[in-house]
Amino acid sequence: MEGPPQLPPELWVYVFSYLSTEEKHTVRSCCRYLKKLIDHPSLWKDYTLVMSELRRYTYGFWHTLNYRKLTRVAVRHLRRKEWRRLVKFLPSLTAIVFVDGGRQYKEKYMDNLARFPNLRYLGVRNATWDEALLGRSLMEHLRERLTHLSVCNVRLPSTVQFIQTVSQLDNLRYLLFHQQSEGYGLDTVRPVPCSDFHTMMLKLKKLNHLSWGMKGEPPEPLPDDYLSPPDPDQPGVSSYGGPALTSLELVDYPETILPENALKSLMSLRSLAIRYRYIREGIECRLRSWLSPLRQLESLTIIGTTFSAYLSSVFL
Repeated sequence: MEGPPQLPPELWVYVFSYLSTEEKHTVRSCCRYLKKLIDHPSLWKDYTLVMSELRRYTYGFWHTLNYRKLTRVAVRHLRRKEWRRLVKFLPSLTAIVFVDGGRQYKEKYMDNLARFPNLRYLGVRNATWDEALLGRSLMEHLRERLTHLSVCNVRLPSTVQFIQTVSQLDNLRYLLFHQQSEGYGLDTVRPVPCSDFHTMMLKLKKLNHLSWGMKGEPPEPLPDDYLSPPDPDQPGVSSYGGPALTSLELVDYPETILPENALKSLMSLRSLAIRYRYIREGIECRLRSWLSPLRQLESLTIIGTTFSAYLSSVFL
């Protein structure tokens, strides 16, 4: 059987860059020459590998990941020995996402993250924490490193404590926090208190993307200035003191809890996404007033169901 055409390696790599992950794996099985080319690090730069039961992976598998210079993984529950394997074989990870469900974790579980010196992105999905998600010792290592934090569908012992901890991440640029209720019951959702949210926004000066979500509906509307922390250096003056956000995503926020002028101070926004869970009958659309001050807006995404009539007045 004839081998592959004699092309320069860099040309092969360029051609392979148009392949999907599944197609790359197919090409990889053809011959040793193509196998080596398909593992070129540039072809796996932004790839996130989903891993579980790390003890089943062979040394050859780990060698391949190192050859590809893989830096992003999504992992399920890790036992102590599996943590050691991950640190040993992939010490240069820059992004780790934990995906799990139905488990309860303690603070020390995350302390292993301190052993990844290049970690910049941390994600946590579908888990319950008995203790602080980000403990004091871990924060000493992540305070300057972490630029992206994503926490979704996670039950925390104290949401306020978590937000106060996040406020210490000096270089955070991306924050996704889709709030769950606290503890173990299905109690009424309590939004992050306005004072704690303002403190966080005032401290995260480098933040440019915020995705803020809530599961359930709080009993009272949020304050008019909830998304607009005042500048503490200009008391008595209506001046915005938070970061210059360029992207905002509001997830599952009922129309009734955000006032008409909720986004008045976020004039730097270039992208706005609103994900509605439901729309109550008889509620007047506030989207027009939300958009009014956003003169730099370039992208608007509205996601939801049965709300076409509700939005029609915005575009008339």
